[in-house]
Amino acid sequence: MTVITTTSEEQTEATARQFAVSLRRGDVVALTGDLGTGKTQFVRGVCSAFRISHVSSPTFVMVNRYEGIDATGAELLVYHLDLYRATSPADVWALGYEELLGGNGICLIEWAEVLGDLLPVRRYDVHLEYGRQEHERRITIGTIDGPHRGVSGSPQ
Repeated sequence: MTVITTTSEEQTEATARQFAVSLRRGDVVALTGDLGTGKTQFVRGVCSAFRISHVSSPTFVMVNRYEGIDATGAELLVYHLDLYRATSPADVWALGYEELLGGNGICLIEWAEVLGDLLPVRRYDVHLEYGRQEHERRITIGTIDGPHRGVSGSPQ
């Protein structure tokens, strides 16, 4: 587990860009934290590492798809889910969730705790929280490294 403290939005984005180097096709990043702690800012940083310049929070549509470029110069799809308005895992399932995770892209999920058991066993967990100072953020990055599996079954 890695814990990083940032003191600005720019530092949070830079931390996310550095983290993005470790991401591979098929990876899922589960982002958690209180409202305003920088989850979308972290997503912007990850996306900028893949040459995606415009990132907006998909709060009202729940999912955005971005076309980026990986380190080899190949096209890479990045899916950005914002589950703030989701009331249950069934809401997310209706979006075609299992196809997003089973694909050849990278999936970034804000408010990932909404998914409960639907989160894949193999994933990165990124938790953002307020620090002691006004603009300070504490970012905890961990890896859950179970067997790689697709999402099976539907939510109850």
